[in-house]
Order: sequence, then structure tokens, then C-alpha cells
Amino acid sequence: MTAAPLSLYAKRKGVYPKAIDGFYRRLKWVVMAVTLAIYWITPWLRWDRGPYAPDQAVLVDLAHRRFYMFAIEIWPHEFYYVAGLLVMAGVGLFLVTSAVGRAWCGYACPQTVWTDLYQHVERFIEGDRNAQIRLDKAPWSAGKIARRVAKWSIWLLIAFGTGGAWIFYFADAPTLQQQFWSGTAAPVAYATVAVLTATTFILGGFMREQVCIYMCPWPRIQTAMLDEKSLVVTYKYWRGEQRGSLKKSLAQPDAFGDCIDCDQCVAVCPTGIDIREGPQIGCITCALCVDACDKVMAQVGRPRGLIDYCTEDDATAEKAGRAPRPVIRSLLHVRTLVYLTLWSAVGVAMLFALGTRTRIDISAQQDRNPIAMRLSDGTVRNAFTVKLRNMESRPRPMRISAEGLAGVSLWTDRDGRADARAAIDTIVPSDSVAKLRIFLAVPAQGPQREDFAFTVRATDREGGTASEPAHFERLQ
Repeated sequence: MTAAPLSLYAKRKGVYPKAIDGFYRRLKWVVMAVTLAIYWITPWLRWDRGPYAPDQAVLVDLAHRRFYMFAIEIWPHEFYYVAGLLVMAGVGLFLVTSAVGRAWCGYACPQTVWTDLYQHVERFIEGDRNAQIRLDKAPWSAGKIARRVAKWSIWLLIAFGTGGAWIFYFADAPTLQQQFWSGTAAPVAYATVAVLTATTFILGGFMREQVCIYMCPWPRIQTAMLDEKSLVVTYKYWRGEQRGSLKKSLAQPDAFGDCIDCDQCVAVCPTGIDIREGPQIGCITCALCVDACDKVMAQVGRPRGLIDYCTEDDATAEKAGRAPRPVIRSLLHVRTLVYLTLWSAVGVAMLFALGTRTRIDISAQQDRNPIAMRLSDGTVRNAFTVKLRNMESRPRPMRISAEGLAGVSLWTDRDGRADARAAIDTIVPSDSVAKLRIFLAVPAQGPQREDFAFTVRATDREGGTASEPAHFERLQ
């Protein structure tokens, strides 16, 4: 008889987190409410930018290549601001991990937030942990089918709301909503909603801890970043062992520790791990086990903190008999301060750049065929294609001049040499780039190649200036 082939994959064990109340559970409630509110409400916030720009507060306008965030408008050539935000997000995650371990995973990660919401819906319809286990083991019946259909229907509605909210960040929300329900929206909108609905429903409803443990790369990165000074959820085994029931520990207090082996820490864990087995990749540092253990310790008359946030250094000190150190002192170590300094520096640099940037810009490209031409009056002409960028949400009058060229006269292809002058006035439409073909004429006497600069000045009340280096070439 041949042996069964060895499987490389373990069958998933159902995880049925038990409801718990406590400080960290209430903190998760607050974080979930805030993050979901930000996600669903933000596209509907209005911001008056005048008649020439969209009035949606946060908008990624792919069609016109603009990014709006309240009073800030980012153009494609200013992508370094987006890069700066990404750098701040990365360093911020490093900072959080260095300080409090995987707190991002436990509280603010989208997978955690939506899974937590789904679990509350599940408890509302099917009951708490024990009721869910009984329902899963029960044969299919009308009652079981009704509960499952009701649960999955609400999950689908939440998932649809998730996908639907996402597309509103890329177009005017009220307009897109009307188009979506009338069937006139772009196909990509329907495809995006369908994909996000499916992924939210599957990942948040059925894969849950599988995503955190097996699919997401961030736990591996965070695990590599933890050190002996990182605050993580810790089971203080020197205090809890030897485990034993409450009855045994009361009968032999010297033979047993504070842990009464009630398994409440396991029952409330959203990933189904046992924190008493030590640090492990399945722990998302949500600290619900802390709430559960503290509640049990209060019921049996023993001090809280058997499971608590603690660094490895502090755990070693407490094991040796020292008093627990305040959490704030555990947070202030060198690596955390370095990350905080770097994160702050990037933020200050971006704020400075935003505060000092000009809202007009100019670029110039010289015509190469021909480079120079002698006119009937003996002067030499060069031609340039000049682009003026107006990054304000209103039209702006601007004046273009050539600084550094003696005796220069300018005109455009829209008028003639007869209208040549020292500077050209034009109006650049709001939030756009105007292109002008400008001719420059100077006396023939002079260097073969002469450097100068195109300068543009806004002539309205707000003012502003920008320049672009160029060179004028004469005939040999």
C-alpha cells in the first residue's frame, strides 16, 4: 500500500474572532471610523477654485494631467512633490514600525479596516465566535442559507461602495455618479468598480488572515526592521508560566504563574495565532489579546499586563526584577528619532518648495532650419518656439522680453515685422500652456553666438517672473 503524497500546503483553519471590549478595541473602532470616513467622504468635498478649475477638493485629473488637493495643484512637471509624498509615506511606515511594531497592520491597513468591518457584520448576523462555529459545522438548512445570503449581500454592498468611491477620485464625483447610474460612464469606470468590488469581497470576506500571513510582503519587511527596542505585543512568560487552571493555581500558588490557560487571547485574535508562542509573522499588533487578557486578570484578581506592549530590552529588565519602564521612554530611541528627523526634513522641504514656487513658467526652443536669417534692413533674425505655462485657475496677462540682447526687437507669427517691439504682451488662459512663435531681430554686428534669457513677467496684481536661458546666433 503506497503512502499518500505529502502536501506542501496546510488546509486553512477557520478563524472566528471573539468580540471584546477594551482600550485597544475602542481605539480600533476610532481608527476604522476615521479611515472609512476619509475614504468615502473625501471625493465629495468641494473647494472653490474659481470658474476655470474643478471645484472638487481632492481630484486626480488624468485627462488634463493635474492633481488637486484643496489649495494645492500639482502639474506633471512637478511630480517630485508626489515622489516626496511617497518618500514620506515610506519613511512614516519605517517610523511606525520602529516605534510600535506592526501598528499599521493592526489598525490602519485597508485589509485590516475592511476585514474588521466585515467581521462586525458577521457577528451581527451570525452571532459571536461560538455561534459562528456552530453554524459552520451545522448542515445546510433554510436558516443557514438565509444568514449566509444576508451576510454576503451586505458584504457585497460594502465592497461595491468601496469600488464605487475609488473612481470618484478621478473625475467630478456628482457628474460621474449621474453618468454611472445612467450607463453613460466610461467603460473603465465600470471595470474598476467590478475589480475592486470583487477583490474587497474576496480578500476581506474569505481570505482575511491569509492576506496578512501569506500574500502581503509588508510583514516580511516589518519583521526585518524590528529590533530589541521596538514596542511589540509581548506575552511575559516569566510571569505567566507555568500555566494552569484557576482552580489549580489557587490550590498551588507557588507552582503556577498568572496565566490560567483560558485561551481568550487566542479567541479574540483576528489572525488566529497564540501570542504565548512568542513573536510570529501572523501577529499584526492589534493588541486585542491585551484587552482580553487584562479583562481576565481583573476577573481573577491579578495585575494586568501579562500580555502588553513591551520591548525586548524592557522584557529582559522586567524579567530580572526591574520596574516596567514608561512607554514614552521606550519610544525615544535612536532609530526612531532618526526616522522622525528624516520624515520631518522631507515634509519641511516640501512645504518650503510649495511656498516658494512660482505659478508661471517659460520654456524656449530655437528653430534650427534656418538658424539665422539676414533681413532687408541688415539685421539678423532668429526664431523661437516659446511656451508659457500659467498654473493659476484664472487667465493672466504676461509680458515676454529678451534680456541681454542690445537693440533687440520682437514680434510673433500672428503679426508682422511692422509690429516689432521690445516686449510682447499676451494673455495666457487659466491652468494651461500657451505656445507662441517669436522672432527676434538684432543688429548684424556682434558675436556669432550671444547668450541671453527670455523673461516672462505677470503684469497683474499678484505678479511673478520666470526666465529661460537661450542664445542668439548670427551669420558667419
